[in-house]
Amino acid sequence: MAETKQEERKAAKLAKEIQAFSKEHGGSEGHLAHVGQAGTRIVLVGTDGGWGDLVAPTHAIARQAAEKAGLTLHEEFDGEFAAKVETGPYEWTRMAGIQIGGPSNR
Repeated sequence: MAETKQEERKAAKLAKEIQAFSKEHGGSEGHLAHVGQAGTRIVLVGTDGGWGDLVAPTHAIARQAAEKAGLTLHEEFDGEFAAKVETGPYEWTRMAGIQIGGPSNR
C-alpha cells in the first residue's frame, strides 16, 4: 500500500486514468511489469482489443491504483492474454516493419 499522501494521490490519479481507459474500451484487464528504476508499467488491454499503458513510480502504487480502479490483473502476460490485444498497420510497421522489410512509420 502507498504510505504517504503523495503516494495516495498518485495512486488515485492512476486509478482515474485506468477507469477512463476501461470506460472508453468497454472494460479492461491488466498486467503489472517492473521496468527498473522507472517503476512499474501498468499494461491495459480493453475488451475491444485496444491497449495502452501507464507507469507508476513503484509497484505498490501500481497495485493500489489497479485495486482502486477495480482492474483485473493477470500475473503473466501470457499467450491467452496477449491474444486479446488488437494491433493494426501502425503497430506492425513500428514494431516489426524494419526487421521484416516492411515500410517505415512516418
